[in-house]
Amino acid sequence: MNEQTLLVLGLLKAQSQHGYQINEFIERNLSRMTDMKKATAYAILERLCKGGYVRVHTEQEGNRPVRKVYSITHSGEEQFMALLRINLSTAGRMTIAGDMGLMFLDHLPLSEGLECLTARLKQVEVQLEAFNQPLTHEGLGVNLTLEHQHMLLQAEQVWLTAVLQRLQSEFLTMLNLKPVVVSGSLAE
Repeated sequence: MNEQTLLVLGLLKAQSQHGYQINEFIERNLSRMTDMKKATAYAILERLCKGGYVRVHTEQEGNRPVRKVYSITHSGEEQFMALLRINLSTAGRMTIAGDMGLMFLDHLPLSEGLECLTARLKQVEVQLEAFNQPLTHEGLGVNLTLEHQHMLLQAEQVWLTAVLQRLQSEFLTMLNLKPVVVSGSLAE
């Protein structure tokens, strides 16, 4: 079982929900933290049902279609607590999107590598701007998670800026030009 299972069990621990509610909540409130797809959530729910961690019943309101409502079982609560403890106490291997491409940066002309990394930096800056929006979440855990992601993005921004300056300096040296520092960044 993994973080996605922890997420689904945690949402069901808060309250019984139908699959659509779970997916809506994830999409609307947790998109910064997970990119779990609807099909994945439903597959996890089915696996949890088969394992006895979640039970399902159907309900129908008025003329609306019948829908499945999922509830966590006692066994599911125990599994949630075990996964939570493991998750909080384990320093997993960090993988950052784009690191694999960095390994092969030498295969691009330096000017193109600079363009790609500049585009990446701009995307990081857009993501950082989203953190300037007021948070609508309550709870220590959610706020700590958002704070952690914010700090990781800030570190990525600082690192990318330094790398771009270093690569631009190398590029200008290759062209026999001297780099000029302009308000913290290099320019021709």
